[in-house]
Amino acid sequence: MDWIRGRIIGRGSTANVYMAEHRGDFGEVCAVKSAELHRAEFLKKEDEILSKVKCSQIVNYQGCEVTVEDGVQLFNLFMEYATKGTVSDAVRGGNGMDEAMVGLYVRQILLGLNYLHSNGIVHCDLKGQNVLLTEQGAKIADFGCARRVDEELVISGTPVFMAPEVARGEEQGFAADVWALGCTMLEMITGKMPWGGVSDPAAVLYRIGFSRDMPEIPDSVSEQGKDFLRKCLKRDPNERLSVIELLEHDFVAEKFKDSMFDSETPTTVLEGGFWDWDSLDTTQEVGPTTDRCSSDSSSSSPRDRIQRLCSNEAFWEFDDEEDWVTVRNNGEDLNALSFEEMEDNESDNELDIVCEHVAAIVAILLEIFYQ
Repeated sequence: MDWIRGRIIGRGSTANVYMAEHRGDFGEVCAVKSAELHRAEFLKKEDEILSKVKCSQIVNYQGCEVTVEDGVQLFNLFMEYATKGTVSDAVRGGNGMDEAMVGLYVRQILLGLNYLHSNGIVHCDLKGQNVLLTEQGAKIADFGCARRVDEELVISGTPVFMAPEVARGEEQGFAADVWALGCTMLEMITGKMPWGGVSDPAAVLYRIGFSRDMPEIPDSVSEQGKDFLRKCLKRDPNERLSVIELLEHDFVAEKFKDSMFDSETPTTVLEGGFWDWDSLDTTQEVGPTTDRCSSDSSSSSPRDRIQRLCSNEAFWEFDDEEDWVTVRNNGEDLNALSFEEMEDNESDNELDIVCEHVAAIVAILLEIFYQ
């Protein structure tokens, strides 16, 4: 693959995203996500999923390769470049979208989720920052936390988009993606994160997991929109509608069915051996890596699992004006795809202290709750 690396457009602790240009007559621009080879476990997993999916509402995969740059081996994942940024970029600063546009984008996200769920995949980190906007409409991106629904339970994602059962460390299935869709829709409408006004991560996790509270739905939302949100944001995952059922909801069903962005979405993968997880080439020497998404639920209490989620290797921000980052428990990755270059974080020591306090607070809250 002959290409030129451009400016950085997103930064994480183990992977960065750059603009890139394919050499050739047309000089096609793409995005490339790069990580040091010995730290590329999650990027390889994302590559394996993206390389086998074919859906108009999922970011287009363009290949991968290993390069050596300045003596460092890098794993590079190529994908289409989203010319319009992300949903979060579009509503940055509290400027919510028109409800008609929200309905269009929500329908497209549902089509992407329907494809994933039909193939047994849970995204696990749906939010505005992971929905790209292109000339063709909205596309789901960032599959670093995605998994098969029948795999061992992991707890991953961004706390304010987590469903109650996820915040409690119990399960993270298709219904959790539906809850996250509801939260993402609220982000589109309001231009703000769900659970607005809560700045303490311990309070957020406790409120989501153990209170009866719901994210606030603005009065300005239409009755159809409110009904759609309520069907996504049921605290009991068994009461939430599936993505197929939501596609029939009046908020997204009729008026957007013939949209120029709407297209037939396949319900099965086109390649055989879709879930041959051993097919990834592992001939390159890869150093020891930490499983940043894994959490052994079978031998841990909810208190233990949430405490690990708030361990000093996980971080999230609670400033509406800043990018939210993905939490992968037990891990280092603060991977947040952003179309603004983020400043280097020079406060790691302060962050460790803060997160240790968060873990202690959550443990105390859980102890009180279970007494």
